[in-house]
Amino acid sequence: MNEITKIVATTTAKDWASDQEVRWCPGCGDYAVLKAVQRTMPDLGVARENTVFVSGIGCSSRFPYYMASYGFHTIHGRAPAVATGVKLANPELDVWIITGDGDALSIGGNHTMHLLRRNLDCQFLLFNNEIYGLTKGQYSPTSRIGTRSPSTPFGSVDRPANPCSFALGAGARFIARAIDVHKALPDVLKAAHAHKGASFIEIFQNCVVYNDDVFASFTAKEFASERQLWLKAGEKMIFSGGTKGLSFDRDRMALTIVDATDPAVLVHDLKNRTLAQLLIEMPATAGFPVALGVIYEDPAPTFESAVIEQNRAVSEGKKVDLQALVAKGQSWQVEKEPRAE
Repeated sequence: MNEITKIVATTTAKDWASDQEVRWCPGCGDYAVLKAVQRTMPDLGVARENTVFVSGIGCSSRFPYYMASYGFHTIHGRAPAVATGVKLANPELDVWIITGDGDALSIGGNHTMHLLRRNLDCQFLLFNNEIYGLTKGQYSPTSRIGTRSPSTPFGSVDRPANPCSFALGAGARFIARAIDVHKALPDVLKAAHAHKGASFIEIFQNCVVYNDDVFASFTAKEFASERQLWLKAGEKMIFSGGTKGLSFDRDRMALTIVDATDPAVLVHDLKNRTLAQLLIEMPATAGFPVALGVIYEDPAPTFESAVIEQNRAVSEGKKVDLQALVAKGQSWQVEKEPRAE
C-alpha cells in the first residue's frame, strides 16, 4: 500500500496576521514579539488550521486575536489548563500558550507548575515586564525589591520570582530566554517548537508606560555586548565582545568571569541541569552577563503520549457495548405501569 504523503503548509507572515486591529500601547514590546512569531510560523511549516494560541488575562493575552489561527482567550492564570484539554482532545494540534509574569506566576502559578512537570507538548511564552500592565501598574511576582507602584507606594519588599528558576524547579525540560526586540528571538522560537515537550521561554518585554527601560542595563545598545551572553550548544560561553568568558570556581562552587582565552572557559551543555541553574541565577552585579538563548534542553516523554498509550492499553481487546455499560453496577428496570391519577 502506498504511504500517505504529508503535505507541508506553505504560508507567509501575512497569512498569520489576522484582520483585527492590534491594540497595545505605542512602543510596547508586545508588537515586536507578535511580529517575530508571525515571521517564524512560515518557517515551521505548520498549518493555521492545526495551530492554537491559548492565553489568560493581561496585555500579552490579546495575542490570539492577532493570529490568523485558532485561539482561546481564557481566564486569569488558567491558560495551561485549557491548553492541556486542547492537546489531549486533539494531540495533532500545535499548541502555543501566551502569558505574562502576573498571569503565569501569581494566580496561575500552580497551573504553570503542573503543565511543566507533566511535560505537555506545547510552546509556553511568558512575557516578563516585571509589572501588571493591564491593571494599571501594580507590582507583580517578578517586580524587583523597591519597585514603587499603586499597590506598593513605598516600594516592594517582596523577593522577586525568577521565571526560569521556577520552570527548572517545576521539571521543565526546555528553558530559554530572549528579548522582545532582539533579532535572535525567531531562532529561539524555532528551537522551542522543535523540542518535543513543554518548551518554556521567558521573553524580556518592555512596558513603556509602567516599567519603561527596566531591562535597559542589559538590553540598551551601549550595554548589550557587555551584558548579554547568547548561549549555543557545544560552544564556549564568551561575551563582552569576545573578551570575557565564564568558568567554574570549584572552591566556591560558583561561576566566575575569566579572560576569553582561558582554557577553563566553559562549553555550553544543554543537558547539564546544574549548569542551567547556575546560568539562570547569575548575579546581576559583579560584571556577570544575562544568559540568553536555549539554557536547558533534555527531552522526556510527553504527557499526552502517556495518556494516549494508557487509553490504548486499557481499551485493547475490549468490545464497545453501550448497553452493557449502562447495565453495569447499580441499575434497575421499572416494569410496572405508573398509577393512573
